Amino acid sequence: MRRVSRRREIRSWLMDMDGVLVHEESAIPGADRFLGTLREREIPFLVLTNNSIYTRRDLAARLKASGLEVPEESIWTSANAMAQFLSDQRPAGSAFVIGEAGLTTALHQNGYTLTERDPDYVVLGETRTYSFERITHAIRLIVGGARFIATNPDATGPSLQGPLPATGAVAALISRATGVEPYFVGKPNPLMMRSALNAIDAHSETTAMIGDRMDTDVVAGLEAGLETVLVLTGVTTLEEAERFPFRPSRIVRSVADLIDELG
Repeated sequence: MRRVSRRREIRSWLMDMDGVLVHEESAIPGADRFLGTLREREIPFLVLTNNSIYTRRDLAARLKASGLEVPEESIWTSANAMAQFLSDQRPAGSAFVIGEAGLTTALHQNGYTLTERDPDYVVLGETRTYSFERITHAIRLIVGGARFIATNPDATGPSLQGPLPATGAVAALISRATGVEPYFVGKPNPLMMRSALNAIDAHSETTAMIGDRMDTDVVAGLEAGLETVLVLTGVTTLEEAERFPFRPSRIVRSVADLIDELG
């Protein structure tokens, strides 16, 4: 639909999941052909999501149920980025975690111990069952000196019934109670983009980021030096995109419009 800047040669692709490949558990038209073409031509790609609830295996199964074939090794979550970051910062450390299996599994796989006593970090992720008791315990641990870190700053998440409070909203509650702001690892932090590039041995100059949100996907790709592609199948509309002080490299209707350029 629109070209904003000079096109690069793209050899690898990063893409958001919700709003780009699926919408409310249904595959977006053309997503299956786009992914199939990437696999057939052995083009490196990674599906990125700020969702830390599910493991990569879980997400691969959920995508398959929507008709999309994505190997689990081609999925990268904010939980994976978080676990890798903590492993680099404090190897074999400890954490008190508010979150689900996606986050705890990633931390275990990277050598972390989960504890409720004197942890190195309080790690906040997304969950559908936020516990007042665990939030209270997290607040007391942070006041006692534990470092505060969270998977992503998204304040709300989507559901069929309407928005749900997400990690960013609960992080704000904890920050208000402690006076301590968390470090967010997931999008739009370029750290997540760089960890994803490293996971597929890709270079920023020849990689594109496809997303449906200007405030996370596009800005994260932009700050990491990637070509950015906004699709109009998710959150951001064409009119809303024009209100931001930065622009994507391109705006297209959907990933189906990108198939022909995969070579």
